[in-house]
Amino acid sequence: MALRGPLSRLLRTQLHAIQKSRAHSVAILGAPFSKGQKRRGVEHGPKAIRDAGLVERLSNLDYPVHDFGDLKFQHLEKDEPFRHVPFPRTVGQANKLLASAVSRAIDAGHTSVMLGGDHSLAIGSVQGHAQQCPDLCLIWVDAHADINTPITSPSGNLHGQSVAFMLKELQDKMPDIPGFSWMKPFLSARDLVYIGLRDVDPGEHIILKNLGIQYFSMRDIDRMGIQRVMEETFDHLLARKQRPIHLSFDIDAFDPSLAPATGTPVNGGLTYREGIYITEEIHNTGLLSAMDLVEVNPTLGASREAVEITASLAVDVIVSSLGQTREGAPVTYQDESTSKEDTEQLRL
Repeated sequence: MALRGPLSRLLRTQLHAIQKSRAHSVAILGAPFSKGQKRRGVEHGPKAIRDAGLVERLSNLDYPVHDFGDLKFQHLEKDEPFRHVPFPRTVGQANKLLASAVSRAIDAGHTSVMLGGDHSLAIGSVQGHAQQCPDLCLIWVDAHADINTPITSPSGNLHGQSVAFMLKELQDKMPDIPGFSWMKPFLSARDLVYIGLRDVDPGEHIILKNLGIQYFSMRDIDRMGIQRVMEETFDHLLARKQRPIHLSFDIDAFDPSLAPATGTPVNGGLTYREGIYITEEIHNTGLLSAMDLVEVNPTLGASREAVEITASLAVDVIVSSLGQTREGAPVTYQDESTSKEDTEQLRL
């Protein structure tokens, strides 16, 4: 049952008080990586998002911003497919490196912002977050469920299997994939909510139903409205206790008319207002601890304008997740007492 009325307003007031009492800072981690799928170009996503003004926009908010540059990923020359899964060792090694970087960022007191790259990177990003916040919950905003296993996946691409690596309930369904011996499941199905689904493979649909995972398809959003979707999302994830939120946002959650420069566009996606409302409401909880913005592919834009509007939309998603409102930015100030010692340990 959704929380409404005076109780909802009281809860939100308390959460805002918690939020204001925290010393926020943001760590930007670039992850220029494309081997979770077969289309090149998504490795240029972090640069496109930065070029669209990310750091400048975040600097208008009221906490320090630290851009730690891009992780340096190795691409193994000999990386034979596992069954029909391409580049398993390369993807596993990249995610292990990313998990360590995200864990250090969270441990240093930052809100982690990971710029992809393809969505296989969420394996490392969420796992690194969970190292520091084992009770986290995950909001996955995407046209796709990304919960295939190597057995159910039509393509074998690991960017469509990210969530399966995380879930404890799928541990016996995931074979020992080369490159992932470091990865152990850490998330329960009840700690996950999907928003924006509209292209779910048959095997994924069975997994969603069998595990009772909470999801809101585009049909649900049309039927219920985005406000009620977010109310039910928070009721599901936060009713038992307040805990850190990890937001993993695939740009293809938006309709392709808004985000054309991406690898797997699907018609009928989120409107601008729906997508930004999601991120504003997540920010308003005061519980966002880490986020991913993935699958911006500059090489797939039909024109320079298509690339720019996709990258600009990605920036809008990030800054609204971190406090930018449609009424305008909050008053800017910089906390000169922010510790630099922990930040120096995060060099990529």
